[in-house]
Amino acid sequence: MELRHIDIACLSVSPANMRDGRKAPDLTNILPSVRARGVLVPLIVRQNGSADTFEIVAGRRRFHAAQAVAEETGEADPLPCAIIEAGDDAAALEASLIENIARLDPDEVTRWESFTRLVREGRSPEDIALTFGLAELQVRRTLALGNLLPRIRSLYRRGEIDAVSIRHLTLADRKRQREWLALFDDDPLRCPMGYRLKAWLFGGEGIPVTAALFDLSSYTGEIVADLFGEHSCFASTESFWTAQLAAVDARANAYREQGWGEVVVLPTGTPFHSWEHERCPERKGGKVFIAVSARGDVSIHEGYISLKDARRRAKAESGEGETKPVRPEIGAPLASYIDLHRHAAVRAALAERPSVALRVMVAHAIVGSALWSVRIEPQRGANDAITESVESSAAEATFDQKRRAVLAVLGFDPEAPTITGGYDGDLGLAGLLAQLLHLPDSDVLDILAIVMGETLAAGTPSVELLGRELAVDMAQVWTADDALLDLIRDREVLDAVLADVAGESVARANAKTTGKVKRQIIRDCLTGANGRAKVEGWVPKWMRFPPAAYSERGGVPTASRAASLAPLIPTEVAAPEPAAGERADSSDPELADAA
Repeated sequence: MELRHIDIACLSVSPANMRDGRKAPDLTNILPSVRARGVLVPLIVRQNGSADTFEIVAGRRRFHAAQAVAEETGEADPLPCAIIEAGDDAAALEASLIENIARLDPDEVTRWESFTRLVREGRSPEDIALTFGLAELQVRRTLALGNLLPRIRSLYRRGEIDAVSIRHLTLADRKRQREWLALFDDDPLRCPMGYRLKAWLFGGEGIPVTAALFDLSSYTGEIVADLFGEHSCFASTESFWTAQLAAVDARANAYREQGWGEVVVLPTGTPFHSWEHERCPERKGGKVFIAVSARGDVSIHEGYISLKDARRRAKAESGEGETKPVRPEIGAPLASYIDLHRHAAVRAALAERPSVALRVMVAHAIVGSALWSVRIEPQRGANDAITESVESSAAEATFDQKRRAVLAVLGFDPEAPTITGGYDGDLGLAGLLAQLLHLPDSDVLDILAIVMGETLAAGTPSVELLGRELAVDMAQVWTADDALLDLIRDREVLDAVLADVAGESVARANAKTTGKVKRQIIRDCLTGANGRAKVEGWVPKWMRFPPAAYSERGGVPTASRAASLAPLIPTEVAAPEPAAGERADSSDPELADAA
């Protein structure tokens, strides 16, 4: 790239500039600087026709500001310019986008227009994502705006429609979009927006297809998907509930046929609270509880009895009075965080050991489980922060890389989210079987390992047992993040974690400080910020294999599951952990602050 000062008369705005053709730019915040110091940041230009004329790819506002100053003073200084190669419209448009996004973030419709031009120039969504540091899904979402009516895009650009409403409108076809526009023209204040818009489109909130317990291939009702390719839902809630409740009854009967003494289907909308129940094997009278949420999701819990029944049994066996229940050490959201991260780590390790996956599959086939329909583990966290944390983890990235390799071996759609359910050939099972028969054993075992990972239930004793068998080291695939720290609300546990990370001396010095201060100290120790020595490879006790609790209160699901598996696992001699004092500097600055 050549740097040169070019006469202002030899410059013009390029059609490749993302803001070309729009109204005159607002120079309010840039004109005083150009008056005082001139143009300091080079414009990005390319040759236009003759050797002496150039068109501006990026720097349109600086160019117009320089023109305004020239008209005021009667003098025009040459402008500093960085010259790129001529002829590559896609490269020029990328340069314009990169600079404008950095300086003045364009609205999403402007991005759509520019990204669409890049696609016409031969750039793929993946190329665009890499160039601008965006996720490929973000680029595809932006490009999907092209399927909306132009007037709806204009309303969105002017801020008359919010992002949530735009997302719901992508669920509608062109006819339904026109009907919505007619309502908007009639009375914008009464026109359905946000969640009301989705209810208007589907006669309710819309139930996502991921909630279905039944086989979608046999469902005769209509399913609609948004244009972003991210969400699909049932067009008719009535048809969904008919199929869903029939599937729940069938699943309950299947459990009864397997020998379970009692299968309890909770009233729709009644949640199953694990802290109100206790694990109990089938042979001792354990029950199966099936919970159906108001939005259609089904969760199945095998081998539980209520705490009331458990206390009654304990009282009958020992003759002692009832004991007061203790508050669990960790809450449900933190338990969800722990279960999902450990599940991600186990299935990443499982992808490395196909022979183990084969045995897991055989066990499922013989004994059965809540997921062996075959259904896919949804990995839904208790909140969006947990789900995002798991999706961005190293373990999930490892598993996704191996899954994509298997998609290529099978010739499936490379964008398919799972191997399970990804075959769409005309001959169904026989067609896929014929394909598998021609693959070597090594490829079949790799496929099996991924399918087993996709259908392995999170938060179960199986994950605990496999984590031990596969020698999963959470420190290799997981690092602490804000989602974890924000979920630690118990004061005693937060103090124990602080001591675990920063050392006992720091924990004692900050015993009376706020939880916010303690979390910041933990964060500084894990990142090496604010003068603290960085602690490498820390994993909270709940997430290790084997897991442990920080207090005597218990209430840690991973530790309870590990204890139940103790008879199946040979006794292990744990390596001694480093003393807390060895992790903390005795001259820690926080000690002085606390003092």
